[in-house]
Amino acid sequence: MPDTQMDPGAMSGWIGRQEVLEDEVALPIIRRLAALLDLDPMAYRRGDALPEGWHSVFFAPIARQSQLGPDGHPRKGDFLPPVPLPRRMFAGRRLRYLAPITIGAEIRRTSTIAAITPKTGRTGQMIFVRVDHVVEMDGKPVLTEVHDIVYREEAKPGAPVKADAPVELPTPDETQIYAPETVTLFRYSALTYNGHRIHYDQPYATQEEGYPGLVVNGGLHALFLHEMARRNLPGGKLGRFSVRNVNPFYVDRTGELRCKRAEDGSLSLWALNEAGRIVAQAEAAAEPGALV
Repeated sequence: MPDTQMDPGAMSGWIGRQEVLEDEVALPIIRRLAALLDLDPMAYRRGDALPEGWHSVFFAPIARQSQLGPDGHPRKGDFLPPVPLPRRMFAGRRLRYLAPITIGAEIRRTSTIAAITPKTGRTGQMIFVRVDHVVEMDGKPVLTEVHDIVYREEAKPGAPVKADAPVELPTPDETQIYAPETVTLFRYSALTYNGHRIHYDQPYATQEEGYPGLVVNGGLHALFLHEMARRNLPGGKLGRFSVRNVNPFYVDRTGELRCKRAEDGSLSLWALNEAGRIVAQAEAAAEPGALV
């Protein structure tokens, strides 16, 4: 493996690199997603507005099998930079919903590498890659999204997975039990064409990456928190949503989703694990506002 010492300017040529993908908001995919969320699949039809957050199952990577890395992700060095750290995780996302997406429509996403930032954390060296996305329908922007991707050092054999201490949160306005199991992970990974092995290959997750079990997809936390946010906003419409993944959560454990409304109508949301530690933390509001 290449030396993990990172020169901040070594990959500056990737900043500004773009990728354009096209997709169709196909009705069968939407109905499968509804079934995953335990909703009536037949309630969704062509021409309906797509619920906010459901776009995340589109623009899935379609790398050829020979182009996958050992972790199941597409190999680095094409669009994403060749970061010399092996473990890739999704740290968070920030979204603005500008106009409804129509089920059945063709959509187009332009992605830009905006920043590459080396850092040192409690687990060692890390490199953050920020990717800015603009999704268009009929030539007009319908949403903007920022992804924060973190690359980390290889897991040390026998090293425990550290977790933040429990924190005291405000009394929620809504709570929901959150207990994803292996079938949930399989169906979500199938919908998103996510080949990351930590979500379905237990020997790999435990022996290669040092986790105590299969890791629940960060996108799944975000999807369930989107659903909770829409239930708690006027008219059930989202304008802005951001989520940060804080700690891993493992399959077949029982956690909780929480939502708290502020005086201005905005929401704070959390996904908690079985010990009450924050798995993911989100903010949502009805108006798009500014995106940092």
